[in-house]
Amino acid sequence: MASIPLLRFTPTTTPRLLPHPLSLNLLQTRIQTRTRIHTKPTTSISASYNPIPATDRLISAVAYFLPFFNGLQYGRFLFAQYPTLALPFQPILPLLSLYRSLPYASFVTFFALYLGIVRNENLNKYPRFNALQAVVLDVLLVLPMLIQRIFSPGQSGIGLKFTVWMHNGLFVFVVGCFIYGLVSSILGKTPYLPFVTEAANRQM
Repeated sequence: MASIPLLRFTPTTTPRLLPHPLSLNLLQTRIQTRTRIHTKPTTSISASYNPIPATDRLISAVAYFLPFFNGLQYGRFLFAQYPTLALPFQPILPLLSLYRSLPYASFVTFFALYLGIVRNENLNKYPRFNALQAVVLDVLLVLPMLIQRIFSPGQSGIGLKFTVWMHNGLFVFVVGCFIYGLVSSILGKTPYLPFVTEAANRQM
């Protein structure tokens, strides 16, 4: 028999391809770029809080007593019709009596606030602004009395009703502004009074 030669197959090994250095650098650059895009930068925010000093709050609160004392006269009709409304004002009657017993107390207090606080640049803006609001409010309260004396609406009829309505409305307005300004000053907040704050901002 003829012998068939056996064919031997030797396995061929394929050479491994090493990555090119440039491709590695390109891949690393893409990974770093994607990481920068998806990573949100963290910034530290520092909040500063500067509270109003106690002296500035005290000056601001005391300043609103000027228009309040001068505006209590507009409540005479309400006090006559509803005597119980005068009960909350009983604790301040001694102070009010002392204020009215001093000659030219309103005149002196007005200029003391305006020249000593409003125009005093050594003080902070907070007490100066509140004192200016109190001064502007006090000036506005004088205008209805001047109008009443000029036109003299009368002691009866429509003129008297108009006077009562005007006095009652002004009294409620003054008391509301006083309470709002007093509480805001004690808390260190800036009160914004209607018709008063705009005029005060023009003068600051």
